[in-house]
Formats: sequence, structure tokens, C-alpha cells
Amino acid sequence: MKLSSIGEFGLIEEYIAPEFKNLIQKHMTGIGDDCAIIPVGKTTSHLFTTDMLIEKTHFLREKITPFQLGFKSLAVNLSDIAAMGGKPVSSFLSVGFPEDINIKWVEEFMRGYKDLSQKENTPLLGGDTTKSEDKIIINVGVTGEIQNGKIKRRNGAKEGDIICVTNTLGDSAGGLQCILNNIRISESNQKLFDQHLTPYPHVKEGQWLAEKEEVHAMIDTSDGLSSDLMHILKASNARAHIDVEKIPMTKELIDTAERYNWNSLEMAVSGGEDYGLLLTIDRNAFSSIKKAFIREFQKELFPVGEIVTGEPKIQYLKENKPIEDIRSGYRHF
Repeated sequence: MKLSSIGEFGLIEEYIAPEFKNLIQKHMTGIGDDCAIIPVGKTTSHLFTTDMLIEKTHFLREKITPFQLGFKSLAVNLSDIAAMGGKPVSSFLSVGFPEDINIKWVEEFMRGYKDLSQKENTPLLGGDTTKSEDKIIINVGVTGEIQNGKIKRRNGAKEGDIICVTNTLGDSAGGLQCILNNIRISESNQKLFDQHLTPYPHVKEGQWLAEKEEVHAMIDTSDGLSSDLMHILKASNARAHIDVEKIPMTKELIDTAERYNWNSLEMAVSGGEDYGLLLTIDRNAFSSIKKAFIREFQKELFPVGEIVTGEPKIQYLKENKPIEDIRSGYRHF
């Protein structure tokens, strides 16, 4: 059996997580959520997350500047902290560089990493460097902290909850398609490039939402709406109805997709790397939280569906009629 037959999540769920289940102490949360949770007292927990970026798998060296890559390397990890509602505290950076990397490239990479570090007050405290045979390999770990009563996990979704996202979807996928098709940056697609190359993690939004008891489950949109929502549904043993007409997309994505005959809805649902937040909110509290969110951040909180009873599955609807021809989210292997 090859890895391609089970994919990234099958590998984790079937062969990695079970091996360590009995070693995880009470109150800890290990493999299976956005961050590991390590209690340090009756009221507080540490958060830890780590992500790897490998050249030609996650990025093309010639299509991203070193500044952008440094920025993004930290951003994808801060997004995991945001998904739990936590405050980032520090980061650790390990890199494998080929011998042909120019020192100026490394300086620009670290300048991008530092730029986001300063914006989110998350100092770099250590890591490791090594020689790589031919590809750039980047691994970042981020620590965070949160009060125990405010932690947002994937397993809290309840029947009747409104499913929401904190940003439009699909821009990053649109930017990736522009890059892969050698489409030049222009005023009409700049936003797509920016979202793919320098996504900004919703850390402050996550902390604000963590204060709300009526927010029941949360995750970041790293693998796409379909994949990330399925993580919540499996953890919560619930089903979802998604109204495709409510999925938020920018004019830039819609216009660019139309120009090049791409499927903008498919990009929004399965493209991934948007790095916003996907959450479920008690139906009775949704209106007031949405209004307060708009006041706080001067931007929308977008409802896209609801949690219903049933085995974990996403039912996409258009004009209240089921549709089936939407791809799932990104899978490694």
C-alpha cells in the first residue's frame, strides 16, 4: 500500500496518532487539532504548533521572493495559534539550505520572517540550520498561551450552529494558478498574488472570538473549506449544510477565474491556504457576534451554512437543492 492511497490525514489518523495515544497525559491535547495543548496550571495552557515548507512541494523558489517566503513561513504557524484563540509567544526556525543559496537571499528571508515577528510580537528564540542536498527545507515551531476556559477546539460544533469564515475564500488558490500559468501581476489580480505569497494570520480575530462562549468550534482555513470543515465534523460527530451562494469570493477572484476559464467556486471550496478562520457559532448568538465583529475589525463575518445531525459529511446546496460536483480540499501524497 502506498501513501497516496491514504493521504496525509489517513497517515496521521491511522499510523501516527494511535502510537502515542496512551502517552498523552490527562488534559493534554495532542495530534488531531491545530495545536498541542499543554496545561501549566489550573487556569493557563501552553500551545505548540509546527509546520514544514519544502521547495517544489509548497513553493517554487523562482516564483516567491525570499522576503515573502520568510513572512509566509511564520504566518502559517501563527494561523494555527489563531485557530485555538491563543496568543503567540515565541518561534523556533530550522532550515535546510543548499550550498548555492546566496547570503543576500538568506538576509531577505530573515527580514521577511522578522517583519511578521515584530508585527505579532513573537520573537525567534532558536532552531537549527543544516545543509540540504538540493531543496530549501523550512520548519517553524511556534509556542503560544491561552486561558483554559477560552481554548477553541475542533470538537465543539453543535446542531444548529451557524458555520462562518472570517475572510473571503479562494484568493490564494487564484494566486497560485496565476503563478503556475506565468500570468503577470496586474491591478486586477494583485490581491490574489498577495493572499498566496504573504497571507496574514487572523491572530487578533482568533483571540477576540475565543472570548465568546457561543463560539463552539474553530479551525484555520489552510487546506480548504471542504477539508477543514470535515476536520470539525469528524471531531464533533456532526454533518454540515453549506450554501454555495453564500461562500464569499472577491471580485478579483471571480473576474480572473472567468477570464481564464477557471472554476472560482472550486477554488473557494478546495483551494486552501487562505489562512482565515472557520468557526461555528450558536444560532441564537450569531447576529450579535457578527455585529460586534464588524465593529471590532471593520470587516465582515461571513455565514456559509449550518451544523445538522448525521454522520460527518458536507452537503453543498444551491437554491436549497443538493449539488455533488465539488472537489474536496488539498491532500498531500
